[in-house]
Amino acid sequence: MEYNFREIEKKWQKRWVEEKTYQVTEDDSKQKFYVLNMFPYPSGAGLHVGHPLGYIASDIYARYKRLQGFNVLNPMGYDAYGLPAEQYAIQTGQHPAITTDANIKRYKEQLDNIGFSFDWNREIRTCDPEYYHWTQWAFQKMFNSYYCNDTQQARPIEELEKAFALYGNEGLNAACSEEIRFTADEWNAKNEKEKQEILMNYRIAYLGETMVNWCAELGTVLANDEVVDGVSERGGFPVVQKKMRQWCLRVSAYAQRLLDGLDTIDWTDSLKETQKNWIGRSEGAEVQFKVKDSDIEFTIFTTRADTMFGVTFMVLAPESELVAQLTTPEQKAEVNAYLDRTKKRTERERIADRSVTGVFSGSYAINPFTGEAVPVWISDYVLAGYGTGAIMAVPAHDSRDYAFAKHFGLEIRPLVEGCDVSEESFDAKEGIVCNSPRPDATPYCDLSLNGLTIKEAIETTKKYVKEHNLGRVKVNYRLRDAIFSRQRYWGEPFPVYYKDGMPYMIDEASLPLELPEVAKFLPTETGEPPLGHATRWAWDTANKCVVENEKIDNATIFPLELNTMPGFAGSSAYYLRYMDPRNHQALVGPKTDRYWKNVDLYVGGTEHATGHLIYSRFWNKFLHDLGVSSVEEPFQKLVNQGMIQGRSNFVYRIKDTNTFVSLNLKDQYDVTPLHVDVNIVSNDILDLEAFKAWRPEYATAEFILEDGKYICGWAVEKMSKSMFNVVNPDMIVEKYGADTLRMYEMFLGPVEQSKPWDTNGIDGVHRFLKKFWSLFYSRTDEYLVKEEPATKDELKSLHKLIKKVTGDIEQFSYNTSVSAFMICVNELSTLKCNKKEVLEQFIILLTPFAPHICEELWHTLGHDTSVCDAVWPAYNEEYLKEDTVNYTISFNGKARFNMEFAADESSEAIQAAVLADERSQKWIEGKTPKKIIVVPKKIVNVVV
Repeated sequence: MEYNFREIEKKWQKRWVEEKTYQVTEDDSKQKFYVLNMFPYPSGAGLHVGHPLGYIASDIYARYKRLQGFNVLNPMGYDAYGLPAEQYAIQTGQHPAITTDANIKRYKEQLDNIGFSFDWNREIRTCDPEYYHWTQWAFQKMFNSYYCNDTQQARPIEELEKAFALYGNEGLNAACSEEIRFTADEWNAKNEKEKQEILMNYRIAYLGETMVNWCAELGTVLANDEVVDGVSERGGFPVVQKKMRQWCLRVSAYAQRLLDGLDTIDWTDSLKETQKNWIGRSEGAEVQFKVKDSDIEFTIFTTRADTMFGVTFMVLAPESELVAQLTTPEQKAEVNAYLDRTKKRTERERIADRSVTGVFSGSYAINPFTGEAVPVWISDYVLAGYGTGAIMAVPAHDSRDYAFAKHFGLEIRPLVEGCDVSEESFDAKEGIVCNSPRPDATPYCDLSLNGLTIKEAIETTKKYVKEHNLGRVKVNYRLRDAIFSRQRYWGEPFPVYYKDGMPYMIDEASLPLELPEVAKFLPTETGEPPLGHATRWAWDTANKCVVENEKIDNATIFPLELNTMPGFAGSSAYYLRYMDPRNHQALVGPKTDRYWKNVDLYVGGTEHATGHLIYSRFWNKFLHDLGVSSVEEPFQKLVNQGMIQGRSNFVYRIKDTNTFVSLNLKDQYDVTPLHVDVNIVSNDILDLEAFKAWRPEYATAEFILEDGKYICGWAVEKMSKSMFNVVNPDMIVEKYGADTLRMYEMFLGPVEQSKPWDTNGIDGVHRFLKKFWSLFYSRTDEYLVKEEPATKDELKSLHKLIKKVTGDIEQFSYNTSVSAFMICVNELSTLKCNKKEVLEQFIILLTPFAPHICEELWHTLGHDTSVCDAVWPAYNEEYLKEDTVNYTISFNGKARFNMEFAADESSEAIQAAVLADERSQKWIEGKTPKKIIVVPKKIVNVVV
């Protein structure tokens, strides 16, 4: 009976759906295990072979845990809002919902063909109002909360209102946008709008003035990772830095908890380090500097107040409000020209770029430790969001300050005895302090650090700053608040209306607020976001419903928010919704949440390290504060799959002709290499007729062949349509089957590593499955399986495999498992093993990798339940013990022959047997051996 993979795979994919094999419910009698893939965006191109890599890896683990007896949750859905569908709508007029729905249908069809164990009953889409109801709900909760630094948690904003009425904000320790002070009398005297403006300073979801990446062509704000080299990643349109009033989330309030949480989760050290650097905790001091000949004062944050004596200039971020205040009339034109240039660079680009640029403001600041007037410069290496957006520059001991000082000819003053700063800055972490103050300078304050160690100087300075009211000791974080507004159509609407210019939430009972229809998907002629085209986008507070704009009276009917939420809004808590996707009363029910808790295994790409993974962790911590999520960290273990790169193929056209020459003959001609569709190339051999039919200009192509074949060149490149190296998994499934695709993707190399796609090795995996099938059926359709006890060698081969595969799956070393399967099948074939006792266990081991063939063969063994519900086998060390060991026999270190000995043979018996063997006499040559060395179970060396 032949292995008919097409028939088998279609049969079982249909049966699994009919029998609801992968549907899961909470079961208190079983331990839970939650496996999750990072939310895919359904693009129009569908899947290529690189996309399923992580899905296959997680599916293997999900099936393995189920076979171990766990109750496994393995859901799938779609991050369905996105700019591509909106851009397509702008170009064609087709509603993004239609495009998205068609893309999802294509994605699901492709995923189903590969045989994943997803519980499709739990499918969610971020663009579904039933889903974004809870995104809007969470936003409202954030708007109605503030972050208490004392209790380190989100608290209801009503608490602040009550406290303000009684005490003002005296003694308040809450996360805020700016430090303000007011009494209870001042609060009580304010009108509603003034009170709302003060509360906005504390809300976790708030409206704030922020610098954003503005793309006029796309009409929207872009995230840092959507901008490359000053242009939008999509479309390549110019992007500038612009200050806008935007919705923001106070992620920075959770900075310390985000740091602390990293110690409780099983992520790679490199990923944890990336998050730590992104959060950027630093301890230091805020110090006040006065501007010379002015009443203006400004604050700088420094981690090294002990280096104040080495400050020779100050630097402002281009976005700082101080720029306008400190720029003198003489410098205004030069400063404005510089600001225009820096607008085109994102913060991420500014951090990465080490080139030196800057402009002098014309003003000077007074160093509070030395009394010196130091020049104030403006440069884009200082970021507005870190500290105060102003720094004191100590070029002798900071590499970027040093480069700046060298470039603009500014003083470099060393502060550590014996340090050499003639070529580069000196990393002042150890040493004895000097020039603090300089010996030749008149002391300006009563602090001297000279002669102290660096460590002593740091503590002494912090204490001095605090005692003399020069500033305050502070912990600072690089982590910014998240910008939460996008000026586009295809996103979650904000459940917000505006009264007297201030935002108010629509009633929670009225959620979801659904996205309205619009005539155009572009911004309006007056520059409003696309929702400005909606004619029915006003909120009736009396009837609690959306009504026509013309009814707006600003008494009971008010305008709704025109911005929509960003891409990360819907993907920040989707793991919780999967637990309870059809609950109409809550994001997730308390009992359900306590059962599933959090994600045990999360699989996805490293590109989300500082975006989605920060936002999701913040969102979950907020929901934990509310009592919605029972566990503070959402993703316990994280595995980053590598990328499958494209393996491009090339043909070589002789210049000015339509003749193509084969690879090994191309050096004889003047040729142009051209990418060719890899789908018409097999083992680097071009299908000539398919090539002629591929494109009209090649219909008359002629070829210079080698041995009757056209051999293509190849290179490893990113998989992309422009390089014609995209391999559609549908084609692989059609030609070889889903089980072959699944095993081959794992066989390519370790899950975490990037590797090129190369179909040249796929035949070997397919042959393995056919060979495995042949253990059950002969070529003449004879059923070979026997109910006989297994031999010792058969059990040894099987249990060696059980041990290997179990260990490999736990370590995600799937590539070596595939090799182990191949070795074991070869051994069983050699032993002519057709024993049910052995083959039954083998099927279970192979099931996570190749579920279709295993389900078919499981049933041929007489089972009437799914192999998914079998029991994962345990290996027995007794079967792995070797009866005999093969020793290499060496003379004076040179191997001469081999001998078999019992595994427990004594060293003395081995020595005696070696000397007695007639082959030894040739190498001993009648001499008496000086000594005999026996390395147990490996080698015997006779020293003559």
